[in-house]
Amino acid sequence: MAIRATTDVGDAVAALRDGGLVALPTETVYGLAGDARNQPAVARIFAAKGRPLTHPVIVHLPDADVLDRWAAFVPPWAQLLADAFWPGPLTLIVPRAPGVLDTVTGGQPTVGLRVPAHPLALEVLRAFGDGLAAPSANRYGRVSPTTVEHVLAELGDVLEDDRDVVLDGGRCGVGVESTIIGAWDDTPRLLRAGAVTAEQVIELTGRDVSRVDGGVRAPGTTAAHYAPAARVMCVEVDALSATVGTLAGRVGLIALSTVPLPDFEHVRLATPADADEYAFALYAALRAADDAGLDVVIAVLPPDSGVGHAVRDRVQRAATAGVRA
Repeated sequence: MAIRATTDVGDAVAALRDGGLVALPTETVYGLAGDARNQPAVARIFAAKGRPLTHPVIVHLPDADVLDRWAAFVPPWAQLLADAFWPGPLTLIVPRAPGVLDTVTGGQPTVGLRVPAHPLALEVLRAFGDGLAAPSANRYGRVSPTTVEHVLAELGDVLEDDRDVVLDGGRCGVGVESTIIGAWDDTPRLLRAGAVTAEQVIELTGRDVSRVDGGVRAPGTTAAHYAPAARVMCVEVDALSATVGTLAGRVGLIALSTVPLPDFEHVRLATPADADEYAFALYAALRAADDAGLDVVIAVLPPDSGVGHAVRDRVQRAATAGVRA
């Protein structure tokens, strides 16, 4: 029997304690969660997603009080960020505590940690009482899920009805994955853009933000990522007219409502009013393109500020992937 969605937190916690997997909502995207202390459970996450074993996963925590179970050290400036943005869409990459599984960290001396802001995720985490490894609930490299329907479409054939649970928490409010900040020394490093911006980090910590990764692999940062089957083309506003004249096949468009459009045949996938709405709509629009059998998606990039920086990052990674089977 195919797995179905539920809202029963008790069933989810019982599944996690029994080594099962739980697809659960966060404020960013849906995650595929398993007990981060349970090696077979974490291995099942990687197998379900087809995720390379060298690619680390983020550990989601019930609150900042359990940080010392997972982190060997948290720089004072990073603690300021945790105090300000947790629960919320911020992941800190910190030196790992003894006992953290190599599978979780990709064999690195650091671990990614965050406290999500979704009430259902927090209810599960607080009842479970410890960390959950929870990368996005989709096949590796594909578009992240922002609704429970996306999860079932992606992973419904690999999750087990008598062992795993899919929690329905509605549509995710942010729509793009968490900001990742490297926090293993005195320098904040922006490893993945998200709703928490570099400007906010600078203002709160008083430190400049580096975009050099320091050799640390972080989740969701491969060059080709977040890709639908349709080919994605990212264009600046002033290049839109020239771009549409070169295209063949069925074309979809994502662009801010203020963007003037040339006359061309297309399917309007999303018309966000601003960068926040763009982030919220992006992944659903990319999935809609595949559902409609479109050949190309033109994503007109929003301004490179605030969460617009994260939107541009995701669109550019999707475009890098090219045509996907």
